Amino acid sequence: MKYMIPKEIDKISESDLQALIDNSVLEQKTLDYKKLLPGNKDEDKKEFLADVSSFANASGGDLIYGITQDNATGFPKELTGIESENVDQEIQRLESIIREGLDPRIPSVEIWPVNLSNAKNILVIRVHKSWISPHRIRFKSYHKFYSRNSNGKYELDVGELRIAFTLSDTIVKKIRQFREDRIAHIFAAETPVPFVDSAKIVLHLIPFVSFNAGQHYEIDKIASDSSRYMSPIYCRGWSYRYNLDGFLTYSVGNSTKSHSYVQLFRNGIVEAVEGLILSNGSQLYIPSVAFERELIESTPRFLAILKTLNVELPVFAFLTLISVKGYWMGTGRRLSHDERLTIDKDVLLLPEAVVEDYNVKAEELLRTCFDSIWNACGFSKSMNYDENGKWADNRY
Repeated sequence: MKYMIPKEIDKISESDLQALIDNSVLEQKTLDYKKLLPGNKDEDKKEFLADVSSFANASGGDLIYGITQDNATGFPKELTGIESENVDQEIQRLESIIREGLDPRIPSVEIWPVNLSNAKNILVIRVHKSWISPHRIRFKSYHKFYSRNSNGKYELDVGELRIAFTLSDTIVKKIRQFREDRIAHIFAAETPVPFVDSAKIVLHLIPFVSFNAGQHYEIDKIASDSSRYMSPIYCRGWSYRYNLDGFLTYSVGNSTKSHSYVQLFRNGIVEAVEGLILSNGSQLYIPSVAFERELIESTPRFLAILKTLNVELPVFAFLTLISVKGYWMGTGRRLSHDERLTIDKDVLLLPEAVVEDYNVKAEELLRTCFDSIWNACGFSKSMNYDENGKWADNRY
């Protein structure tokens, strides 16, 4: 997505903002100027929510506070900055208004203060195009949908709302269908490299934006530093190569078949498959600590791929277990045969988790997935989390 300020938000400087004035850049679909921050009156909050949601429901953009405009021409005139005793508190206040006033919650909004030479600040709010739009203002009895065009924000009519909801539902269906298709291929041993015939762990990270028409990323940066980003799960040595879908890393060793690989698709999707952790000879059990630890350690690496490629959030995270019918949960304590409640499905398609922040902790992101696997083995939840919800591998 292109913004009027072609920089990451935390790299924007006073000179970048001054360039908007010097070049007489008018407000448009992806850019809006405001002189003052919204106050705490209801009308101020509704106007602010309308501005933010209109960007999310359209193409995204930058909302800039602290710039005055010429009343006659509309051109930006001066970097006056904003009056605030505590900018961090202002940012928290605005984040709270956005979080509590829009439904569904917008996955990706960044707010950044730019220091000015006059000792004041400009506040830049960058709203990314949302792939789970439309977002509605939900403020007391005020419930409206807004979008943007070159003339600014406007309220969506019934026809436009119908189209927006249909497009959002279509993307979600495409994401889930992609996951199911890939699982079918993996189950049928149609993998990018010859793979061991065993129970498998499959992790998919699927960005919403990946299903935008023609979406693709320049993956050379990841390929050139694959040891940093794409080491396969539970693997010490691996090889790599480009392939038709994008870029692939895979385990190597004495066997002619791999036990772990990571496929980066050109549209930003990451597929990681591992087939050794659940391979315990005739013992069909899930080593709960090792299983969860490997995923907790690997997931941040794979999310870093998407962050490096500047893939917009949100991202669906899917965990799937293949060929696990009859498996039971190894808890680290001795279980009698009757206590070993087993999984009754060959393929466990676990509920998705949604990544809304690249700084999310993997143990928090994956906890619902882990709990679901333990549920399938007769337990109420993963036993590897303490009473405070912290993952701890010394629980047993």
